Amino acid sequence: MSVVIVGGNECMTREYKKLCTEYNFKAKVYPKMAAGLKNIGSPDLLVLFTGTVSHKMIKCALSDVNSKTTKIARSHSSSIAALKTILNEHKG
Repeated sequence: MSVVIVGGNECMTREYKKLCTEYNFKAKVYPKMAAGLKNIGSPDLLVLFTGTVSHKMIKCALSDVNSKTTKIARSHSSSIAALKTILNEHKG
């Protein structure tokens, strides 16, 4: 299962990926606006950490992803505990 994480803290990128691999998710993390954000593709889960990301970046991510097949989870907190809760809800 694939996960794209938009937002969060740059210094936590490795921890986000590590937690996702523990749940057998393949993860891409975009902590800030980048050119690669425009080709997200069709992940199974899109996680938006809304507290640490701009409105423009959220709009860009949502417009690029296929919302019919992708589940979208939003969290104001960008902590490991918040990500763990989201992954627990969507594993399976």
